[in-house]
Amino acid sequence: MTVKHLSMPELADACRESGVTNVGLWREPVQTYGVERTAKLVRDAGLTVTTLCRGGFFTALDPDERAAALADNRRAIDEAATLGTDTLVLVSGGLPAGSKDLHGARERIADALTVLGPYAEEHGVKLAIEPLHPMYASDRCVVSTLAQALDLAERFPAHQVGVTVDTYHIWWDDQAPAQIARAGAGGRIHTFQLADWTTPLPEGVLNGRGQIGDGAIDMREWLGHVTAAGYTGAIEVELFNDALWARDGREVLAETAARFVEHVVR
Repeated sequence: MTVKHLSMPELADACRESGVTNVGLWREPVQTYGVERTAKLVRDAGLTVTTLCRGGFFTALDPDERAAALADNRRAIDEAATLGTDTLVLVSGGLPAGSKDLHGARERIADALTVLGPYAEEHGVKLAIEPLHPMYASDRCVVSTLAQALDLAERFPAHQVGVTVDTYHIWWDDQAPAQIARAGAGGRIHTFQLADWTTPLPEGVLNGRGQIGDGAIDMREWLGHVTAAGYTGAIEVELFNDALWARDGREVLAETAARFVEHVVR
């Protein structure tokens, strides 16, 4: 999504040019290009698919809507397996229209995971609950903290359900470092994502993720937390940003790789 205006072949070429060997994919462009075609493309390009995003949206009250969500998530698991990634990122869903019941919405997430966890295991895929910043709780994700995500995940085996650690969503939470340690001790950090926090936020707030180094988040500090917790997997950069999307995707990818070196690993 950081370079979402690149086609799949253009993305593969740009990764090769920038020396990027891992890529996290989103379902919509994968489906547009074709799941099997994408799987072959990334294999031929020498790319490893780190995660597929996104499954989730489990909080509907209507039985038909809930059944449709489960069916869609089974398809997402199938797609992840075809692409060769072992991790499907979950954005759990917001409050249904007219509802103010956060607890009930979170319990419906657990109900869905009871069904999907074993199905994911059968396909060699882990589910990674991503807590989103509280500003998204009403319409996008009622899971707002790592503690809430782990409270859900720990009802299930770690090889079925874990969490996504995303700096953009948790950097403000002084309990997050302890929760990262908790997740690491249980083997539940399934992916680690980076985006910076810049203000003012844009209208609608969704596309406000800043380029690494442009905002308030100490990326090295968060890398230190996940490393201390035992995480050794890939690190993704996921930027929803209209200004970045308006630029040439190859330029943005090269810049992002350089910022990663400068602000994260150097």
